[in-house]
Amino acid sequence: MNNPYIRFFIILMIPLLLGFGIGYSVKSGKAVSAASLTKEFTDSFPASSKASTSQQQDPDKTSNSRRNAITEAVAEVSPAVVGINVTEVRTYHDPWSQLFPNDPFFKQFFGEQQEKVESLGSGFVISSDGYIVTNDHVAGNAVRITVTMTGGKRLKAQLVGTDPLTDVSLIKVDANDLPYVSLGNSDDIVVGEWAIAFGNPFGLFDINDKPTVTVGVVSSTGMNLGHINDHFYTGMIETDAAINGGNSGGPLVNSQGNVIGMNTLIYTGGQSTTFVGYGFAIPINKIKKVVAELRKKGKVTRDIWKGFDAQPVDARIARYFGLTQIQGIIVSEVEQGGPADKAGLKVGDIILEVNGQKIDSGDDLTQILIDSSAGDVLNLKVYRERKTMNLSLKLDRRTQQE
Repeated sequence: MNNPYIRFFIILMIPLLLGFGIGYSVKSGKAVSAASLTKEFTDSFPASSKASTSQQQDPDKTSNSRRNAITEAVAEVSPAVVGINVTEVRTYHDPWSQLFPNDPFFKQFFGEQQEKVESLGSGFVISSDGYIVTNDHVAGNAVRITVTMTGGKRLKAQLVGTDPLTDVSLIKVDANDLPYVSLGNSDDIVVGEWAIAFGNPFGLFDINDKPTVTVGVVSSTGMNLGHINDHFYTGMIETDAAINGGNSGGPLVNSQGNVIGMNTLIYTGGQSTTFVGYGFAIPINKIKKVVAELRKKGKVTRDIWKGFDAQPVDARIARYFGLTQIQGIIVSEVEQGGPADKAGLKVGDIILEVNGQKIDSGDDLTQILIDSSAGDVLNLKVYRERKTMNLSLKLDRRTQQE
């Protein structure tokens, strides 16, 4: 030990050996601690330990017992749900321009301005070759669309076509052999059945590259919400499955894994901008019709001809015609030889219902016409000379002259 080199070597080795010892003891301590913690728990709660041991004897059985129609539907649909990020250019008018509305110098600085706005939403793949459905208010005005597939792959998408009135857009990515959803039948929905909402609330899709899932029931069907932000929402599906910002465009699915609607709106009660109880989805049967036309033409052509004009009934008109309440729209003009004329509709007739739906404004009639095509028959309930009657009006195709 008198050798100075040996003493120096020993001095260097002491910290190294201490480090190994501390590290080993910490690692072993954690393992022992976990084991002792489990033993302490089982000693304190032997009944719980017995039940737990009984379940652990057959882990496959335990796992299978948690699988049900909901989990199977989620597993089937999730790969076909996408997150959508869009950039759109919005135009706004600078309030300072009102001070000098006709001054070209100030107009170039404070006139009409444009800005790029980033937003997000959801969508679902409907065909293996890359067609995706979402809302018009998500992608309808986009100049750039990026789709995030489940798993994280990001693809650029092109807008195939959009229909602002029904709030439906069709976009496409350049890809093949994609997983896609199965479209159901929204006409046979049962109120109270399971409803599963998929989507990208608050952009959470970007965090883990898969959709968020919420579960509820179909609360109601046939909800007519009217004219909201240039869109007409008719026959909507109401659900208590949580829908929030970013869920727009995602699928609403039944327990069989079939898409029955597209998540579109939330009810906030005027108190919030987030989910407070109910959301609304566009029925898939309506979407099928719209996207088929968008695929062919890039737009929805509504060239139907009804052959009459009307205006809302007010208190004065209701009193004059002997109505007990303010309701309906009154026919102000009938085009000679048109569909309304052929149906026997006359000026002064008050239309109370169309296809069983109450009509109290022009918007109510417009909502029905949006979903109609040339050749469809409208069943009218008409008030004339203090009596009600039923008329059938067959919609025609509007010509260039008409």
